[in-house]
Amino acid sequence: MNVLLPALTAKARAAAHPVGGACRCAAPGTVLAERGDAAAVVRHGDTVAKAHAPGTDPDGLSLRLAVASRLPGILLAPLRPAPVTLHERLVTFWPYGAPVDPDDPGAAPWEAAAGLLARLHRAPAPAGLPPMRGPAKAARAVRRLRAAGPHPAAEPVLRAWAALPKWARAQAPAPPARILCHGDLHLGQLVRRPTGTGRWLLIDVDDLGVGDPAWDLARPAAWYACGLLPPDEWSRFLAAYREEGGPAVPSTGDPWPALDVPARALTVQTAALAIAKSTAEERPLDEVEQAVVDACVRMGRIPPGLA
Repeated sequence: MNVLLPALTAKARAAAHPVGGACRCAAPGTVLAERGDAAAVVRHGDTVAKAHAPGTDPDGLSLRLAVASRLPGILLAPLRPAPVTLHERLVTFWPYGAPVDPDDPGAAPWEAAAGLLARLHRAPAPAGLPPMRGPAKAARAVRRLRAAGPHPAAEPVLRAWAALPKWARAQAPAPPARILCHGDLHLGQLVRRPTGTGRWLLIDVDDLGVGDPAWDLARPAAWYACGLLPPDEWSRFLAAYREEGGPAVPSTGDPWPALDVPARALTVQTAALAIAKSTAEERPLDEVEQAVVDACVRMGRIPPGLA
């Protein structure tokens, strides 16, 4: 990463100033994200360069970039149609967008997120687009939990995981679906361009693909079930999704038959990552982390489909 970041910063600057000249950008060489051997993101002025995780499939990433380019009112469109290679990593370029303010939870754009998801789910999926990577990410989190070593909170999380259908654990083909999905929806995946309409857009196409659209609603549903998302915010999110004709849940009535399994999987994923992180940092679980572990305990008492 020490070699990658300076090179990525130089790539971002070159993309921001393709004809050279003096740089007067307000944010030159700002590191927005650096996650070990996962993605690294650097901003230079109005340009963002992202180095994708090692092993990212170039064909799959190119297809995902093409989807973002043809859905500019839903997904942030890339600046270039194809990735470039830098230190054996694929790099893509994007316009900068201002993220959701983490210090103002009352202004969280739940309705906007729901509307964008519904529109994404109704958009046609191009041929050849890979499956969305939600179940694969949950399975990876559980593997990380097991590799972290013994922990007193691990047993109920693993028990809740084992109770899920094989497709939710990425151990069998998912139910047939050709619906376009984001694959990793959370508020950190929304930005607004400093210029233009000021509307929110979805970012991060790494997990974009076809599959069960309920997975994109699973994180807010899980937070609501864990008591981390207030009922009013969950109701606003669900109502906005339904008003836009989203296909993940019925237009009226109980949404949980569709959401139960994905929400459980996201709860396990969150708990597994929390335990692995706390183990690595040699600290106890914090209040939020304990809440998702407690939810796994409750899940163990009620089989999937009976919630």
